[in-house]
Amino acid sequence: MPNPNAIISTTIRLEPPLDRAPDELLRIEGGVSVQLEDRRVRLDPENPRSAGFAQVLDGLSKLGMPVYVEIDPATNVATRVLVPTVGRIVSVSAADDDLDVELDTSHARHVLRRAEPDSTELERELRNAMTESRPVIVVEDDAHNIIDIRAFTPAPDLPLPPFPAIPHPRPRLNWPLRLLRWIWWVICWPWWWWRCPSGARAQQVFDAMAATSCNPLTVPLPCIPFLYPDDGCWARAHEMCRLMIGMGLSPRKVWIDHSTGYWLHVNTKNNPQCYVEWGWHVAPTLCVRGPGFFTTQRMVIDPALFTTPVSKATWKGVQGDPGATLTDTGPDQFWHGGGTDPTYASSNAILAQYRLTLQTRAIQVGPPPYANCP
Repeated sequence: MPNPNAIISTTIRLEPPLDRAPDELLRIEGGVSVQLEDRRVRLDPENPRSAGFAQVLDGLSKLGMPVYVEIDPATNVATRVLVPTVGRIVSVSAADDDLDVELDTSHARHVLRRAEPDSTELERELRNAMTESRPVIVVEDDAHNIIDIRAFTPAPDLPLPPFPAIPHPRPRLNWPLRLLRWIWWVICWPWWWWRCPSGARAQQVFDAMAATSCNPLTVPLPCIPFLYPDDGCWARAHEMCRLMIGMGLSPRKVWIDHSTGYWLHVNTKNNPQCYVEWGWHVAPTLCVRGPGFFTTQRMVIDPALFTTPVSKATWKGVQGDPGATLTDTGPDQFWHGGGTDPTYASSNAILAQYRLTLQTRAIQVGPPPYANCP
């Protein structure tokens, strides 16, 4: 059975409200309590993690997102906080003695360990949810091992978390239109070449994107959580495209999908396990002039993986799947399967979620980079 001393709740209410600095709030008489569904839980003012817990709980409450809280039954004090993922189950597949789980709102690899005593019940819930196409709350540890699954009932009077729209295939251009577009491209190519930034300018753009990275313990708006590479790449890419367009640039996006029998695997010091695994990934690209006159190359801007712009071949190569496929799109495609986010509302909500996930990890495990990683 799931942990009996844990609560998964979409109702989160701090009492008193978080209307001042969290550390100040914890010092007031009576301390801070949190209403989770029909249970009131305390935040221990003597625990240095409690101020961060209060921030995370308040942020999730405003987003209408659920929270997973483990409680000391003797003191009714919150001892562990995790930010779950809400999504629909796309697939459940065998992987040695375990199960790989794919969600439509995540590109991370999620694993159900069959050796765990409650795995049969969790597998049943996963398969039922997939059959019924209903959203569930998936709770996992920092290694993305699933520890709990519950049906998702949204909080009243709050918007639903962003879900992918049903993709609509774009109509293919007929051959006369394709020919006219090719002729137009040949005529205008010299002008477009000058619009592509130089290598030095591309590095400046990369540095500007990297400079928006979050402080993992405070995650101030509007930072981008590059230090949480586990998930949320499509929102990071969308926000970077928005910033680049604001700089007068014309970014595109490149998507990578794993091949059969592989997961994309990237070594990183920004995960306590020293690596992350994905089913797919996306990052912005820029047309960069050079190395010769009237030649260009597409360079990938991905501060979650690199410290400089890289070629698409280099970007693919670091992800550990030689059979992975690359797909180029315009900057407007937001979800992996298609669909846009022209107002950036979904992008902002997802970035807010992963800021809180990064902060939760930093509070409880320590901020990245992790010294145990080579």
